[in-house]
Parts: sequence; structure tokens; C-alpha cells
Amino acid sequence: MARNLVEIIRRMGMTDPRLLAAVAATPREHFVPPRSAARAERDEPIPIGHGQPTSQPSLVAQMIDALMPADKDTVLEIGTGYGYQTALLAHLAGHVYSVERYADLAEHARANLAALDVPNVDVVVGDGTAGLPEHAPFDAIIVSAAAPSVPGPLAEQLAEGGRLVMPIAATVADIVTLYTKQHGRLERQRAVTPAQFVPLVGEHV
Repeated sequence: MARNLVEIIRRMGMTDPRLLAAVAATPREHFVPPRSAARAERDEPIPIGHGQPTSQPSLVAQMIDALMPADKDTVLEIGTGYGYQTALLAHLAGHVYSVERYADLAEHARANLAALDVPNVDVVVGDGTAGLPEHAPFDAIIVSAAAPSVPGPLAEQLAEGGRLVMPIAATVADIVTLYTKQHGRLERQRAVTPAQFVPLVGEHV
């Protein structure tokens, strides 16, 4: 099943062997509600409750490809969902801290990750817009919900030289955007792709 997703992602021009290997090693059917397992090989979002989807794998791959997590990086993920993107990040980075707003989704993600023996992840229930200052700075931050701008705490918790990927809310579509931190400030690098995301909710939006 994952092999089909690898081919879809490769045809879209993403050829990083580390990313393709992570997708191949991560069975998406383990990261969706059981009733939706038969749809997991399709490149489409799948509802997971609370009005939240797990994004289509090609979009997840585009965001991770832009983030470029390295082997020893500490990554902050905002929006765990059922843990699919979390698992991919864990294949590529040293450690992943993931913040989920809904406690039941966080529990599903923890169980899904544990079932596949993914060890280098901590899933935390909380306000993603506040980040996790106790574990900062982060080499990379990825946000799976849209807001008009990057929340201040996330910008502050990104390490100097780090990368941040987040959908920025716009009129027609959200624009997934890559930033880097230079001289203590976020610098916009490029638009990655247009997409539709749920809105980011929290104190700092």
C-alpha cells in the first residue's frame, strides 16, 4: 500500500531518497480510523474527528520535503492528528515533539506510533500556537493548520538557521510557506504549494 504512495510522490517530483524511504516504511492504514483503512492508499485527506482531516500524503510529503529535517534535528510539529506525518518526521529527524489540541486524537496517535515501535516522539496535548518552550530551540517546525501569520512563540522557539513550514491563510487558498530564521528574524523563503487547511486555533493567532 505504501508503495503506491511512494510512486505518487515520486511522480510529483519529490526524489529525496530519505523521504521516499520514510513513506515506504510508514503504512498509512495504521494512521487513519479503522473504517477508513481501505482508503489509505489514495492520495486524499481522510476525516479523523473534530472536523479535522489527516492531509493527503502528497501534501504531507511536499511540506516535509520543504522542511528538510536532518538526522539529528529536533522537530516541533503542530497538529498531530492520528500521527502519520509524525511518523514520517520521526524517520528523518533525531526527535519529534508533536502538539495536538484534542486529547483523544493525541491518544490515537500515541497508540498508532507505539504499535509501529516509533521511539523518538513525544505527543503533547496543548495549544500549538504556544509551542513547547521547555524543549526549545527547535531545528525545524511544521504546522498543519492555517493562520494569517506565524505565531510569535513559534518564531521565537525556532533555532537560528532553522526552518519553519506553515500554511498562511489567504483569500482563495492557504499558501504553504517556507521560512528560515536569520539574525533572530523569520525570513520568508518561498511558497511551497497552495492548499486548504483547517484554521489554527489558539491564544497566539
